[in-house]
Amino acid sequence: MSEIKLMKGNEALAEAAIRVGADAYFGYPITPQSEVIEYLMSEKPEERTGMVVLQAESEVAAINMVYGAASTGKKVMTSSSSPGISLKLEGISYLAGAELPAVIVNVVRGGPGLGTIQPSQADYNQAVKGGGHGDYKLYVLAPASVQEMADFVEDAFDIAFKYRAPVMILSDGLIGQMMEKVSFKDQMERLSDKEIIKRYDDWAVTGKTERKRNIITSLDLQPEKMEARVGRLMDKYKRMEKEDLRFEKIECDDAEYLFVAYGSSARIAQKAVKLAREKGLKVGLLRPITLFPYPKQQLFELADQVKGILSVELNTGQMVEDVRLAVEHKVPVEHFGRTGGIIHTPEEVLEALEQKIINEHGRTRHHKTRESSIL
Repeated sequence: MSEIKLMKGNEALAEAAIRVGADAYFGYPITPQSEVIEYLMSEKPEERTGMVVLQAESEVAAINMVYGAASTGKKVMTSSSSPGISLKLEGISYLAGAELPAVIVNVVRGGPGLGTIQPSQADYNQAVKGGGHGDYKLYVLAPASVQEMADFVEDAFDIAFKYRAPVMILSDGLIGQMMEKVSFKDQMERLSDKEIIKRYDDWAVTGKTERKRNIITSLDLQPEKMEARVGRLMDKYKRMEKEDLRFEKIECDDAEYLFVAYGSSARIAQKAVKLAREKGLKVGLLRPITLFPYPKQQLFELADQVKGILSVELNTGQMVEDVRLAVEHKVPVEHFGRTGGIIHTPEEVLEALEQKIINEHGRTRHHKTRESSIL
């Protein structure tokens, strides 16, 4: 039986972590994601399921606790907001290099520096381009609702253990703080130590003595071994692209123009699609649900259909670079965004499409056509 509650996005994520049978959460408060650890502390999940919840002395300590717990095959997660994630990046790189499953949540706030506690999507590059040092990537899920904040916790753990890799849920202050109805699944049981040994004994540190030791490390001083390790990681990322790409198409079948947006921007862009259709403009929306892997092929194919694309983001232009790479200069691609914690409106998004794509590039095409006919 499912259960419906009215909750903030941060609270829904925390409740979902308990219900999916997470073994541990290690974190540190920072606005606008502090409700995650506050909810976990108030709910006393150690009494409900045996889940450990600990406020570490710092973000650096928290991510290293995640590393230790993940090494034993436990379902473990952490959460923070932009500056806190920056502090965790060394540990995140270690998790990727050691091939450990873990879930990391970033409820993004504006930056750079301490910036603002208001919503932002300015951590896109940090999330999808690695962020920390070395050749690695994160599988990145971008929720666009409070329901998805809850649903993506289970999805993230499934992916993390499927590939033995850290997974990020990239949210923002708007989704984290807003309240919506959420449907929760029934409580899942945590795996016992015996079940963990049965499932993950080929790699996890479980204390068994009757087999060869499992060693968890991201260090290989022999270059050939390090190259082989990096090669394994790259193979995983290729598998992710083939098997676990996620996206949503909205009103794309007959679209002549296209919005590309994720997370909270996708919600706003979806309303802008409706406004555009009411004006007689055939506009669609491609919403990447995974930011890595990214729906490159889908954008490439849509570029044969549409006249122009607007990347809608709460930043100065980060995802737009991936959109341009994907469409390979087939059609004009422009960016529209707000910063400082200001959230764009659907009307602003539609106006930007008209000014930056329809009017501007329409005039350019018309001018080139006339010039060609005169020649």
